[in-house]
Amino acid sequence: MLPLEGLRVVALEQAVAGPFCSRQLVDLGADVIKVERPGEGDLARGYDGALGGVSAYFAWLNRGKRSVVLDLKSPDGAATLEKLLAGADVFVHNLLPGAVERLGFGWDTVRARFPRLIWVSISGYGLSGSYAHKKAYDMLIQAEAGVIALTGSVEEAAKVGISVADIASGLYAHSSILAALLIRGRTGRGERIEISMFEALTEWMMPPMYSLIGQGHAPGRAGLRHNMIVPYGAYQCADGQVMFAVQNEREWVNFCADVLERPDLTNDERFAANAQRLAHRAQLEDIIEAAFACLSRDEVSARLEQAGLASARVNSVQDVVDHPQLRERQRWTQVQTPAGTIPALLPPHNLGSEPPRMGRVPALGEHTAEVLAELEGAP
Repeated sequence: MLPLEGLRVVALEQAVAGPFCSRQLVDLGADVIKVERPGEGDLARGYDGALGGVSAYFAWLNRGKRSVVLDLKSPDGAATLEKLLAGADVFVHNLLPGAVERLGFGWDTVRARFPRLIWVSISGYGLSGSYAHKKAYDMLIQAEAGVIALTGSVEEAAKVGISVADIASGLYAHSSILAALLIRGRTGRGERIEISMFEALTEWMMPPMYSLIGQGHAPGRAGLRHNMIVPYGAYQCADGQVMFAVQNEREWVNFCADVLERPDLTNDERFAANAQRLAHRAQLEDIIEAAFACLSRDEVSARLEQAGLASARVNSVQDVVDHPQLRERQRWTQVQTPAGTIPALLPPHNLGSEPPRMGRVPALGEHTAEVLAELEGAP
């Protein structure tokens, strides 16, 4: 029995943040009823048709859920949502600012009607403050939170290549729901959870913000190099790049002796500790790439391995699809979609006693009749 089996979640969600949260719950056994608008449904359904007509984002985020189409602007649709919430444990929503309140399902209203319900809002900036009503999407939050200021090359900024603000807020919502379930187990009362995408990313921005607060300057963009630790990143060899990390002074000594074959550098005051190496990074990185210039990636990787230093390949997306670690750990499985079977990675919860639920990706409104029939039969 999966840990969340018997838990009923109503998800009034779209795009990434809300669906990512509720998909973690369905993977762990919850019954997630996904409420979608008539016609187009979740806007992520229309992002692309990468998987035989099914959107890549939608397939990733919505397996195992039950899709119910409701016109929430109609009295019948609103009444049906009311009935769904009456039998639910968790209500997750990430519509535009103020939309849930205008529909009549804000926290104060819902708490009065359903005192055990856990009410979860995911928004761009939170439900108060002067930014509360701003529309927000992932790249915009990356910009507002300063992530883009730290990402990219020295010459040009870049966004993170995945939906990091959506994923961060979805994960905080998921973990907060688990905490709220524990609280309800003690008190019998539901909980108001308010997750802000902006706050999720600014929490992750604390090291560079502390650098600014403590030293008067923030780290800059460093491309495929770390902007606060040196050496850490991708360095040029004779036939391409190798990526590695030196995390402490013991590793620095090993790196100088066994990789660069320059033990004398450990006595160089310019590189005595990470703060000095960061201040003199240009000189140090010139030394490193001069030493690597006549060595292949395989030769450098072998030296790094011998020295006990962490390293990695700079993989393409195809390299990741074909990655031996995913194959050897049997991480790939299959799920069903309206367009047929697609591959899917097992979620990283990795509970030892129970495999996750890898349910079907639903067609729009596929479960409307089924769920409505359940409501009719409910006491």
